[in-house]
Amino acid sequence: MEANPDEPHGAAVVADGFGLKGPRGWVFREVGLRAEPGSLVAIEGPSGSGRTCLLLALTGRMKAHEGHAEVAGLRLPRRMAAVRRISALGPVPGVSDLDPALTVDEHLRERALLQRRYDGSVRALVRHPAERAAATRARIDEALAAAGLDRDALPKSGRTSVRDLERLEALRLSVALALIGRPRVLALDDTDLKLSDADRAEAWALLRSVADAGTTVLAVCSEAPEGALRITTTAGDGASADADGEPTGTGAEDPDEADDADAQATDEPQDAAEAGTSAQAADEDRPGTDAGAPDARSGGDTPAAQAADETDSTDDTENTIETENTIEEGESDAFAETGRA
Repeated sequence: MEANPDEPHGAAVVADGFGLKGPRGWVFREVGLRAEPGSLVAIEGPSGSGRTCLLLALTGRMKAHEGHAEVAGLRLPRRMAAVRRISALGPVPGVSDLDPALTVDEHLRERALLQRRYDGSVRALVRHPAERAAATRARIDEALAAAGLDRDALPKSGRTSVRDLERLEALRLSVALALIGRPRVLALDDTDLKLSDADRAEAWALLRSVADAGTTVLAVCSEAPEGALRITTTAGDGASADADGEPTGTGAEDPDEADDADAQATDEPQDAAEAGTSAQAADEDRPGTDAGAPDARSGGDTPAAQAADETDSTDDTENTIETENTIEEGESDAFAETGRA
C-alpha cells in the first residue's frame, strides 16, 4: 500500500490521563500530551522518575493501566502491536543496546537484512540479488546521512568496533539503525547522558534535523533543550509543563517504583529480533509466557511472615497477574529491531 504523499510522515502523539502502574504502585500518572507530526518531544526528569517507562509505553512496548494515548490515530494500549510497527527505538539501555563486539558495518548490514526480511514486500524479496543489494546500500546511506555519521571519519572506517566509538558516534549509529526502517516515531533514552556541552548541542541538533525531516522524536533527557515540547516527570507531586509552560501532568510517586518498572521494561525484548531466535519469537504467542516480571506473591518464607502477608494475598495476586499481562502484551509482534539476544 502506497503512502499518501499529502499525509505527514511523522505521527501525532496524544495522551490523556495516561498512567502505568507497577507491582509497588504508580510509575507515572495523569500524563497529558499533544504533539504534532514531526515534533521534538523531550521527556525530562531525574533518574527513577518513570521517564523510560513513559517512553516505552508511548511506543507500544509497555502496557499502560490508566487513561489512553494515541500514536498516528492508533489507540493505546489497545493497538500496541500496530504502534510498534510504526515506531523504532534508538539507544535504550537494556532494550536496544549496541553489541560492542560488532563493527559499524556489521550492525548496519544486520539491521538492513532484518528490515528486508520482516518488513519488506513479497515483490522486494524476489527481486534480482543485484537490485536488492543496491536498494540495501541506498537505504543504509540514507540513514547514515540522516544521522550525520560519516564512516570514513571513523578510526577504521566501517570496520570500527562499537567499543571504540565515542559516545556521540554511538548515538549517531543507534539513530541510523533505527532510521533504516523509516519509522514515523523515533524514541531514545538517556539522550544527553555522559555528553559534554558541545556534544549535547550536536545531539539535539541531530534530533531536531530528524524531526524537521518529518519523523516525530521522543527523547528522554535530564534537561530539555530550548524549543522542544517538554514533559517533566518527577518523583514527588508529578507536576510537568510543556514548551509553553502549560501544565500537562505526570510523574512517579516513588523513585523505587519507577526503578522496578524500568527493570521490567528492560527485561522485555522490544522485538523478537532482539530476543535472538525465531523459536523464542514463537514462544511469545503461547499462553502464560512470562518475560521475567517480578512475582508480587514471592517472599514471606517463615510461618510468621506468611501469616502477616495472608490478608494481602488477594491484592498481591492481582498485581502479579497485571504485571505479567503487561510484559506479555509488550512481547508480541517481533523481529523489527536488532536480531541479537
